[in-house]
Amino acid sequence: MIEAERVQTLNDRLPVTNGHYVLYWMQQSQRESHNPALEYAIQSANRLNQAVVVLFVLTEQYPEANERHFAFMLQGLREVAISLSKRGVPFVLRRGDAVDVVPELARKASTLVCDRGYLRHQRAWRTRIAQEVDCPVFQVEGDVVVPVDLVSDHAEYAARTIRPKILRVRDRFLRRLPRSRLKRRLDSAPMAGDLDPLDIEGTLAGLGVDRSVDRVACFKGGTTEARRRLRRFASKGLVEYAVARNDPADSRCSTLGPYLHFGQISPVEVFVRIHGTENCSLADREAFLEQLIVRRELSINFVLHQRRYDQFSAVPDWARGSLRNHEKDPRPYTYTLATLEAAETHDPYWNAAMLEMLKTGFMHNYMRMYWGKKIIEWSASPQRAYRTILRLNNKYFIDGRDPNSYASVAWLFGLHDRPWTERQVFGNIRYMNAAGLERKFDIERYVLWVQSL
Repeated sequence: MIEAERVQTLNDRLPVTNGHYVLYWMQQSQRESHNPALEYAIQSANRLNQAVVVLFVLTEQYPEANERHFAFMLQGLREVAISLSKRGVPFVLRRGDAVDVVPELARKASTLVCDRGYLRHQRAWRTRIAQEVDCPVFQVEGDVVVPVDLVSDHAEYAARTIRPKILRVRDRFLRRLPRSRLKRRLDSAPMAGDLDPLDIEGTLAGLGVDRSVDRVACFKGGTTEARRRLRRFASKGLVEYAVARNDPADSRCSTLGPYLHFGQISPVEVFVRIHGTENCSLADREAFLEQLIVRRELSINFVLHQRRYDQFSAVPDWARGSLRNHEKDPRPYTYTLATLEAAETHDPYWNAAMLEMLKTGFMHNYMRMYWGKKIIEWSASPQRAYRTILRLNNKYFIDGRDPNSYASVAWLFGLHDRPWTERQVFGNIRYMNAAGLERKFDIERYVLWVQSL
């Protein structure tokens, strides 16, 4: 059964007695396996002796999305369609706005089930749809380990404040989600889709999306690929992770960020797999689970409770004031957005990080921090730096536009951190420099690796 804490009722509609099916509007949890919203829909349909239909609405003007993001997502949706068909569940892929398409297909539904998203437009979609449809709407939260409302009802100050709240209940949610057998199956959907999820190239070619950023070959979307990366990380990358995870020249990254962003793998499934790994130390496991659960869910807490999560005003008062006090400090270098995007600064380490982002849609986490700190140093104002970092982050990273993205950008400016020794430009926020990279890592090896891509 689905944990009760994962389920919320979004409206007060009475059950529809003449409904034909249970409709699951898939949006955040883009997977067939280990998907609580899907299993809840199937269980609801079995009680009603009805079938299940899964709908995905492809929004061409999705905020800040481009061809790189759409290609990765469509690869995952193709796998979803194939996996659902094996369970007798039709998958309908429609083009348009969710607030228009979902109510239309919900007219003959007895129940509408949706997964949970945390960004403001995702929450707005669910609120409006729940108001417009005539059937009950149930939201099932499947992209966190611990349901967020169970942990905290306010913006947490730092990892140290949210960690004990998560760990207190974490193990209650440490279990695999079994598949439910669907009692009533349909040979085809009772409504037609206008896009073919199996034809990735044809669908992508017909979309009116931003073509300014090319797709990448090193990341293939879908649950199967996510699981392959998880297995490889658990068997190799997790060993000495606690010590080596910050070294960009000896990468121990799981590279699961893009798959978690698109909901192509469940964080609970990742949790269970890593928690059961025995070829590494307890410190290695806990260091990774800290990132997967505490840090990731702290980011979700941030976007859920900070209305201006994508603006400089989201930065803590102490940090914002300190940065403004140093806004007129001389900058040794200033660069335009075009120069940054071309990776043509004086700093070879920063250029390598930017090239990794451009070429792969990914960047080692330590280099993400260095990359962002340098943009602060090279920008005319902290406000301009904030806008530049967020724009590049969301444009080129496959897992951009994510709660982790917004919290990580704000962290560069002091969020979830503490005051440090005051210095030029940075004020009291944390500082990073090239000498630190050279002292800690074989950073030249990282540069050579990026150049070989």
